[in-house]
Amino acid sequence: MARPIVAIVGRPNVGKSTIFNRMIGDRLAIVEDMPGVTRDRLYGIGEWLNHQFSVIDTGGIEIDGDDAILKSVRAQAELAIDEADVIVFMVDGKAGVTAADQEVAELLFRSKKPVVLAVNKIDNIKRQDDIYEFYSLGFGTPFGISGAHGTGLGDLLDEVVQHFPADTEDDYGDEVIRVALIGRPNVGKSSLVNTVLGEERVIVSDVAGTTRDAIDSPFERDGQPYVIIDTAGMRKRGKVYENTEKYSVMRAMKAIERADVVLIVINGEEGIIEQDKHVAGYAHEAGKASVFVVNKWDVVEKDEKTMQNFTQKIRDHFLFMTYAPILFLSAKTKQRVHKLLPVVNHVAEQHAMRIPTHVLNDVISDAVAINPPPTDKGRRLRINYVTQVSVKPPTIVLFVNDPELMHFSYERYLENKIRGAFGFEGTPLRILTRKKSDDE
Repeated sequence: MARPIVAIVGRPNVGKSTIFNRMIGDRLAIVEDMPGVTRDRLYGIGEWLNHQFSVIDTGGIEIDGDDAILKSVRAQAELAIDEADVIVFMVDGKAGVTAADQEVAELLFRSKKPVVLAVNKIDNIKRQDDIYEFYSLGFGTPFGISGAHGTGLGDLLDEVVQHFPADTEDDYGDEVIRVALIGRPNVGKSSLVNTVLGEERVIVSDVAGTTRDAIDSPFERDGQPYVIIDTAGMRKRGKVYENTEKYSVMRAMKAIERADVVLIVINGEEGIIEQDKHVAGYAHEAGKASVFVVNKWDVVEKDEKTMQNFTQKIRDHFLFMTYAPILFLSAKTKQRVHKLLPVVNHVAEQHAMRIPTHVLNDVISDAVAINPPPTDKGRRLRINYVTQVSVKPPTIVLFVNDPELMHFSYERYLENKIRGAFGFEGTPLRILTRKKSDDE
């Protein structure tokens, strides 16, 4: 089930990024602390009142060409209107209502999307009166907040979650493997979908961004039902979309949330670019099984080391996803396409794998015996008990004497031992450290 999407919209310097960071808290640390992940982010995951939601900071979207502020703000608002379930419209309480605010308000008003008005920089009680003029924008009660101090955010988020759409599950069933194809425009996603399906189900064009929306294509192969969620192109009409490469990340988010397996399609002819890391990082953070698919391999000039070198480039660029298999193919010539679904089946199985508790404890006990945890100021980490608490992604909890004694390098060592014993190929592995309570 896809998380609701909240977009933060407003003119520059109203504090969008500060509020974005406060909404997502420290969740970016899951990925950001790992080497090889781009830090240039405009999306994250927030949580409020047991609701998880994706957050988009439109201030991170750069519009090329005419750099007039009003045009840029308008373009960002249009992107948010297309993608968001709820829009947080941010204004500056100190500056009052501006022409740019009115411009954005008109766009949002016409969109018919739920809009929650946030008046930032209401840093103390004396400034509370500054919010009243913003009633003129036509979005009901303005919520006074302070990005600097974090005040007022609770009331704002209370209102935001009221507008989330009702939970909707697709009706494909648990046995269906949901596969999302993601990647920047013109890497050959539509061609790959058509080749797998064996029919011209999706428009294919050399013009980047031909496909307008995610398209579901259910099919069955060797008794296994699948649905391909194709985000091919990940762009819509107009120059705004053509000049906003980062927009593809926004298009991919919904598809990733619904998927069991994510195919990260890379153009073998052009190689890896920064945007590929944005999209892959989101798949990793969402805990999805993933496969790197290098397409257009038929047009790459090759020698005996070309594939080996490209594999190493992927490993170097995506250090946080060493678990993901890499497949080289050509949708056009159908070279190696027959290997795709078996790999999808395998990583989907690994993603849903559950290890018996006693077997897991044996592996961890052996790992600790071979390489005991290092001491920290005379104290040593002691692992009392290990259990797998969930799947998709596999999540393992270590009950220890003191979680503070778990060093990231030792956690990585244990993860490698777990993967060595059980595989977990193609899937992220979540390892959580908890203090063993006295009654356990």
